[in-house]
Amino acid sequence: MAKKPSTGKGGARKTATKDLETRLIDAMLELVAREGWRGVTLPAIAEAAGAKLSELYPAWRSRMAVLAAFMRRIDREVVETDFTFAPEDTARDRLFEVLMRRFDALQPHREAVQRIRTDTMRDPAASAAMMCQLGCSMAWMLEAAGLSSDGVAGKIKVAGLTGLWLRCMAVWIEDDSKDMSRTMAELDRGLKRADRWAEIVFCRRRTGEETSAEAA
Repeated sequence: MAKKPSTGKGGARKTATKDLETRLIDAMLELVAREGWRGVTLPAIAEAAGAKLSELYPAWRSRMAVLAAFMRRIDREVVETDFTFAPEDTARDRLFEVLMRRFDALQPHREAVQRIRTDTMRDPAASAAMMCQLGCSMAWMLEAAGLSSDGVAGKIKVAGLTGLWLRCMAVWIEDDSKDMSRTMAELDRGLKRADRWAEIVFCRRRTGEETSAEAA
């Protein structure tokens, strides 16, 4: 009878089956949750991921590159979701579902996200880089909800959705309810405010889906 292959100390065999990006992201999240963002370096991430620093060159030039990859992984989890929107769902309904799915994806990493958010707020360079990546993420959230992020109107939508997301994030960080009820309530209020804002800015009455789409 053949022996089962040994996994080795610390689950080395399992780690070896993961691609480098996954290993780096997982290592970063674990380190940040334990030590905070400011205490984490790129060499430390590489070591925790079981990789040599030379393996990170030139694709992974900084810890921000790893953080950006984590944000893209969350984007991918959302856009790969098989949303079942009903024909009568408005843009606001669809955005609510998409953004709550994003919070679901972040939920297992709450502690790390909280520490990243707190530390990067004190670091202008890191904060600027995060905002740039967040804008890209929000564009994907719009597309997942069936709303265009192209052109000038798209840029306005992305900017508005980014601001809404940041406000909801502040609530989510403190939301200890099992069903994220506080987060859902804040998101619902924010999307309703966006509808009213669009109605004023575009000087038009609500006309079903058209106005809801602009509100996004």
